[in-house]
Amino acid sequence: MQNILIVVDMQNDFIDGALGTKEAVAIVPRVAEKIRGFHGPVLFTRDTHRPDYLDTQEGKKLPVVHCVEGTEGWQIREELKALCKTAPIDKPSFGSTRLGELLLSMNEAEPIGSVTLIGLCTDICVISNALLIKAFLPEVPVTVDAASCAGVTPESHQNALNAMKMCQIEIINE
Repeated sequence: MQNILIVVDMQNDFIDGALGTKEAVAIVPRVAEKIRGFHGPVLFTRDTHRPDYLDTQEGKKLPVVHCVEGTEGWQIREELKALCKTAPIDKPSFGSTRLGELLLSMNEAEPIGSVTLIGLCTDICVISNALLIKAFLPEVPVTVDAASCAGVTPESHQNALNAMKMCQIEIINE
C-alpha cells in the first residue's frame, strides 16, 4: 500500500504575496520538513488563474488578483520547489477533479493506504480537496495535518478543521 502526501497551493501569493498571512509564512519550514520526511508519492497542487481573473465568478467574489499563470506569485515557494519531484497539478478552482482522477488511477495501480493534505488555505483549497478526495476514494483514510496548514484567518482555519472532522477526515497536529 502506498501513502500519498498532497501539498496544496504553497505558492508565493498565498504565503507572503497578494493573499499572504503571517500564519502562512510560519508553516513553510514545517511543510518542507513534512515533505522531506514523507515516504511515498508527494503531489503538489497549484492555484492557476488567467489574466481575466477579475471577470470570473471567483474574481468577482474575491477581487484580489493572485496566482496568475506565469507570474512570481503563481510559483511554488522556492525552498519547496526543490522538493517537488513531479509537475504540480494546476487547478483553476478550489478543488481539483484532475487530482481526484489521478488518485483513482494511482489506487488502481497500487492501493492507497492513506492520503494526507498540508498547505494553504485550510478554509478554501485544503478543505475543498480533502472533501473531493473523500468523494473519489471514500474508503481511503484522509488526514489533514493542521500544524502544516494555515487559513485566511486563524478562526476560519479552525472552522475548516472542525468541518472536515465532521466529514470523517482525521485532523492531526504533527
